[in-house]
Amino acid sequence: MMPAGNHTFFSPVTYILTGIPGTEESHVWISIPFCLMYFVTLFGNSLLLFIILTERSLHEPMYLFVSMLAAADLLLSTTAVPKMLAVFWFGAGEISFPACLTQMFFIHVSFLAESAILLAMAFDRYVAICDPLRYTIILTKSVIGKMGLAVVTRSFCVIFPIIFLVKQLKFCRTNLLPHNYCDYMAIARLACNDITVNFWYGVATAILVIGLDSVLIALSYGLLLRAVFQLPSKDARLKALRTCSSHLCVILMFYTPVFYLIFAHRFGHIIPDFILILLANFYVLIPPMLNPIVYGVTTKEILKRVINVFHRWCRGSSLLS
Repeated sequence: MMPAGNHTFFSPVTYILTGIPGTEESHVWISIPFCLMYFVTLFGNSLLLFIILTERSLHEPMYLFVSMLAAADLLLSTTAVPKMLAVFWFGAGEISFPACLTQMFFIHVSFLAESAILLAMAFDRYVAICDPLRYTIILTKSVIGKMGLAVVTRSFCVIFPIIFLVKQLKFCRTNLLPHNYCDYMAIARLACNDITVNFWYGVATAILVIGLDSVLIALSYGLLLRAVFQLPSKDARLKALRTCSSHLCVILMFYTPVFYLIFAHRFGHIIPDFILILLANFYVLIPPMLNPIVYGVTTKEILKRVINVFHRWCRGSSLLS
């Protein structure tokens, strides 16, 4: 993060994404699970959105938040993965500077949006269990719409300054970006001038946004679990816990790798670069792939409608044949 000496600075017209450093000979093999995960992500989240949006009985707060999460998952993975696969398959790593900034912006916006949606879902579960009689009064469609707008607005306002921070950087060494998508700190580390502001803005975002979301989620679940264990019957306690199980799984899948990546990426200088880049790939691939599976399997109402959709498709196929 030290300022450069005497260098000839330039403004990059394009970057060259190199893929995962040190694994160039294995790029084709790495691309196979990445491609399969991406197709599962597309299919699972699109099916989830289709079912929730077309089934009026699922137009309830919990499922509307699930649909928001599915939309954020689709945006996150679709912004990053196609370019990854192009790098792996065709060595098509060239990306213009504006396109790189655009990709970086939408990856980070959708990532912050997911964190905010998980917080909204924790609030939804808290109200459903701790104040069930006022659930439909508190979480009206109007309130949910405002919460969705707040999610988008917050994500945009937090990430938009990053565009200006990157555009202020001076580059003098290379335009080779050792990554398979445009990551904020990966771009900043190519700069020859001081990146202290960039570094600490990233840390502040991690602590004040992602960290605060996780603390509020933990607080809501602490209050929720206290209320659950005060319920008089065992059956009521188990039913309440089942309604939270899918959301807890999704929270753990999202925050566990994210916190490790955030702090390893900024403070873990002894960790090899290819490990950090693989972790960065996992958070744009694995949670978006697993979220619809978790909700589809653990939520009885969604699972029932998924089975009905496949049953109709199978009947239609047999009639056509």
